[in-house]
Amino acid sequence: MLAQYIMLVFVGLLIAPVAGGLIAGLDRRVTARVQSRFGPPLLQPFYDVAKLLGKESMIVNSWQVFCAYMYLLGAVLSVVLLFLQSDLLLIFFVQAIGALFLVFGAMSAPSPYSQVGAQRELMQILAYEPLLILVFVGIYLATGSFQISDILAHEQPLLFKLPLLFIVLGYALTIKLRKSPFDFSTSHHAHQELVKGVTTEFSGPYLAIIEVAHWYETVLVLGLVALFWTTSLWGMLALLLGTYFLEILIDNTMARLTWRWMLSYVWIVGLVLSVLNLSWLYAS
Repeated sequence: MLAQYIMLVFVGLLIAPVAGGLIAGLDRRVTARVQSRFGPPLLQPFYDVAKLLGKESMIVNSWQVFCAYMYLLGAVLSVVLLFLQSDLLLIFFVQAIGALFLVFGAMSAPSPYSQVGAQRELMQILAYEPLLILVFVGIYLATGSFQISDILAHEQPLLFKLPLLFIVLGYALTIKLRKSPFDFSTSHHAHQELVKGVTTEFSGPYLAIIEVAHWYETVLVLGLVALFWTTSLWGMLALLLGTYFLEILIDNTMARLTWRWMLSYVWIVGLVLSVLNLSWLYAS
């Protein structure tokens, strides 16, 4: 049993960021193909991080450095807890604390771009966090537990019981992956009017830390998606591939929203879909 836990921690610590980096590279390649471009190499995200790690560290203040490490720590711990099949609520609070430290780090810099980016990042957190809670409540009603180990033992794919909540999770996934139409706090794309928004004042190794933390977050949200089909490995892979390709398609066909539009739209649509699915579960 101890050896199994050690192996799961190893996978969460080391394999997850490699998978996240490869997903980021594949994302760039597929996006480039959709836009009729050749695109960068598959390993380009790793090259970028290695280059950032080799740069001279320039910081605004020591609090900014602390926040970068705490953001990474929150992302790492949430992924490790996911692989250890821990409690969904515990994972939720750990990742939420890490996400808030990214906002704190951006707010500690006097740059107007960083300040506005931090405010927008906070709006995004306010948009997707309630949705994640509702999704977890739906999973609890369907399985009787918040423990991932119990969810994995469920005999029927959760997608059949929670189809509307899966759509709600898709909203949170789009925001977490920083895809259009919800990519207004920071973005890899050249059309971001805030330069790099919340990460504008992070540079060198500390920007690399934030990028690696985002890889962990990518694995985390895709892990939550995988919980909706745990009865078959091939079914799980098909669900993950289909969901991620849909995210890329949305990213390349949608214009960016304003934060007011995002909050009202995500909350209204997300709450309506959640209430309908939860009511159906309760009635059945």
